[in-house]
Amino acid sequence: MDLDALRAVQAPLKERYRHEPEAAVVTLRASGDLSGEGIACSVETGRALVEAGLHPASGGDGSLACSGDMLLQALVACAGVTLRAVATALEFRLNGGTVTAEGDLDFRGTLGVDKAASVGFREVRLRFHLDTDEPEERVATLTRLTERYCVVLQTLRTPPALAVDATRVD
Repeated sequence: MDLDALRAVQAPLKERYRHEPEAAVVTLRASGDLSGEGIACSVETGRALVEAGLHPASGGDGSLACSGDMLLQALVACAGVTLRAVATALEFRLNGGTVTAEGDLDFRGTLGVDKAASVGFREVRLRFHLDTDEPEERVATLTRLTERYCVVLQTLRTPPALAVDATRVD
């Protein structure tokens, strides 16, 4: 997609959202099925069914997707798509590259071994390796704007209010 095509797709959306801010608020949903065998949860991604289970460091056998890996994959996907959109908007010469994310988990926390150990990632590192001949200041601008507009990155950086609820099925 080039800049003109991107503008053609986004311009009517931006115009509508300026005049109807409530139209810009979209509720995304995910659901999982707990009726399968073992310690697993089947999640419909819209493209395929993913069965998530325990990471080997917490007792899994490695045959099922780990939700921590899925979180990093969501970050990589969002950051990569955002970077490509921003590069298109800036007419940034990008010949390719990679996006990587890695995060450090202390499984003592999630296993309840040490109450002082955090449950969740201690640190997440997102890296872009870009094949470009653009000057450093343009690379810095691309990176800054990608950070600013990446939904998953911003959600991790500034967590939203989160509500948890459980109900019995009768």
